[in-house]
Amino acid sequence: MPAKSKAQQEAAGAALAAKRGERSKSSLRGASKEMVKSMSEKQLKEFAHTKQKNLPKKKG
Repeated sequence: MPAKSKAQQEAAGAALAAKRGERSKSSLRGASKEMVKSMSEKQLKEFAHTKQKNLPKKKG
């Protein structure tokens, strides 16, 4: 499932980095903090690799 906004895509990228150990989990805030807990690495990768072209800045 692709990300529905640029903000969601960026949050998924941060959560993916934390899940892989490239970033500390304590540095996460908001949506990315919840994403790292509730989503698998595969799901995060799908969200993070969504093309940003034609995505709105914020969802809905």
